[in-house]
Amino acid sequence: MDVARPVFYVSDGTGITAETIGHSLLTQFVGLRFATDRLPFVDTPDKARTAARRIQAAGVESGQRPVVVNSCVDPELNLILAESGALMLDVFAPFIAPLEQELGRTRSSQIGRAHGIVDFDTYHQRINAMNYALTHDDGVKPDYSEADLILVAVSRAGKTPTCVYLALQHGVKAANYPLTPEDLEGERLPAKLRQYRSKLFGLTIDPLRLHQIRQERRPNSRYAQLDTCKREVAQAEAMLRREGVEMLSTTHASIEEISSRVMEHLGINREMY
Repeated sequence: MDVARPVFYVSDGTGITAETIGHSLLTQFVGLRFATDRLPFVDTPDKARTAARRIQAAGVESGQRPVVVNSCVDPELNLILAESGALMLDVFAPFIAPLEQELGRTRSSQIGRAHGIVDFDTYHQRINAMNYALTHDDGVKPDYSEADLILVAVSRAGKTPTCVYLALQHGVKAANYPLTPEDLEGERLPAKLRQYRSKLFGLTIDPLRLHQIRQERRPNSRYAQLDTCKREVAQAEAMLRREGVEMLSTTHASIEEISSRVMEHLGINREMY
């Protein structure tokens, strides 16, 4: 078996930027195996030296040159990390020089700035949206007057994680409603949803994948049986088509893609925090 090439996402902050960009880059190389690791808060020379030793050791163990996707802004830290012998990919390097030339000023090498609390209003918007998503999960509170959107789907089709992502990353107040067997037998949107039709977006999923997910949650139950999953998905899709509700399959889509498509369709324009 081929040994996985070690890849490190290194940052002086949370590492979210480096990991997000690095993951996007690695997915372009189909058929290769990578062993990824995130090293956040590498914000002092001592921490950088420790990280460099760890990276170098991973290279020796794997017999392959490590790859470092790096978002540290301090040049001194970057020089120390480079002593590991890894391929260094600075996520900011391709963009800083053109921006400095265009804007007429040099960048500020302030550590940990990318994911700090810069704007307290937007920060509180995210927190409020998160609270909203949790209190309006799985139809717990049917009053959706304050919702930016409502995801509708059968149980375990990906509603909750999408709502949480929309809240945390975009400050969107996202509620979700699980279509029960009784709802599906009715063949029409539940009465409590009809007044919010403009906020609705449907999620669907391949029945086999749904069966696998439900089987993990409630093994060998009627709820998890493949026939149940097939019937519920078919009924839900028929209902949503009949009611003119836009629908997207979550089977092979990431939460990021689902969220972007939902916001685009509903005309919700929020930047990512």
